[in-house]
Order: sequence, then structure tokens, then C-alpha cells
Amino acid sequence: MLDGRCAIVTGASRGIGRAAALRLAANGAVLVLNGTNEQLLESLANEIRRVGSRAVILPGDVADPEVAAATAALADQKFGGADILVNNAGINTRSPTLEMPLTDWTRVIDVNLNGTLHFCRAVLPGMIARGSGCIVNVSSTAAKTPHKHAAPAYGASKAAVNYLTMHLAREMAPHGIRVNAVCPGPVETEMTSDWSADYRSQRTAAVPLGRLGSAREIADIIVFLASEMARFVTGESINANGGTFMN
Repeated sequence: MLDGRCAIVTGASRGIGRAAALRLAANGAVLVLNGTNEQLLESLANEIRRVGSRAVILPGDVADPEVAAATAALADQKFGGADILVNNAGINTRSPTLEMPLTDWTRVIDVNLNGTLHFCRAVLPGMIARGSGCIVNVSSTAAKTPHKHAAPAYGASKAAVNYLTMHLAREMAPHGIRVNAVCPGPVETEMTSDWSADYRSQRTAAVPLGRLGSAREIADIIVFLASEMARFVTGESINANGGTFMN
């Protein structure tokens, strides 16, 4: 579905980002991979090359706008520009509002929201010039409904990502650029590996479908949104949470 298209994936070292990169490659895309773990990025790039696609890496912190600019420039240099951007990089903290250090608030907003903005601003001029493009932001169910175990910074950052998604979708539509988000609920990733058995059981029991999601299931939605099958979809924040939040 994505033959000949170049996709940038942030936070590609592990979890949803890694799964998204593999699924995009399996559908024909070439990849520019960003993350903070160079060794894991290179391992992923080699896996993508083994299945017959191409991939390059650029490690760095998405909160740094210069990293975003360099990643977009690498896509231009190697593949003629980014056709797809997957803003997946994100971090979380778990502390009540009055106990949360302000440094945690600033860092979560810097990565989850500002990082998304930096990469959008880096790729959009090229997409505008080509008259096409697709951005998929990885948000969260926490953007739409609070959870007692989530810190306020995380939900607030993802709610802002959902607004940014709508704003950019409206602003970029005349240029043929679509912008959407996917809002995962409880998904098995490295971020859930520290859950206690009791907490895991509670979270699973709260899912109407009776299980946690997988990174592959979120990746498949990203591929759909990036493909021509979603050519009339823009400005949406699609829930993928097993029914834990419905609207």
C-alpha cells in the first residue's frame, strides 16, 4: 500500500514505534528512524533491510527542534522527502498533581507535545511543496478521559496533541496533507513492563474485550491512516483501546 513512500517514525526504538516501522516497511515504505537508543535503532534498521526495504537512522531527542530538522533533511537527502510522519515518541510519569515535580511536567510536555510540533514543522514545508503528505500522531485514551494512575502532564500533553492534530488537519487540507491521531488504551509495551501482577489484572478486567492490546494492533491502524484507504480521513483521533473509552 505504501510502495515508494518515505516514512519518518519517531520513538522507533521499541514498542509501538518499532511495530509501526516494521509494518510500514512490510507495506513498501522506506524508513527514517528516530529514537534515543542508537543500538536498538540500528538493530531495527537491519531487520527492515533483511525484509527487502531500506532504512536509515538518526538518533536524538525529539524535544530538540534541531533533531527534527536534521531528520527531515536526512529524509530529503536519502529518499526525496518524507511522505509520512509518525509522531510516536512519548514519555509518561505517574504521580499525583501535588506530588509531581515541575521538572516532570516540563519534560513530558517537551517530549510529547513540543516534539510532535517540532517534527510537524520540519516536514510540512516539503509536503506542502509536493502537494501531499500524511501525519499520524500517537496520542492516548488519557487525552479523552482521566485515569487515577496517570500523572496530569501525560493526559494534558496528549489532549494538546489531539487539538494540534485537528488544527493542522484544517490548516493543511488545502495542500493535500492529512493529519490524524490514534489513541491507544492499555497496550503491552515496555511502558507496561513494570506493572505489578495485581495492577495488570485490574487493567485487563476493565477492558470490555477482555485483554490488553498489542503494539502490532496499533501499528496496523497507523498503516491504515497513512495509506490511500484513509484518503478521506483527516482531523480524527481514533480510539484503539478495547472499548475502555468509547465516543
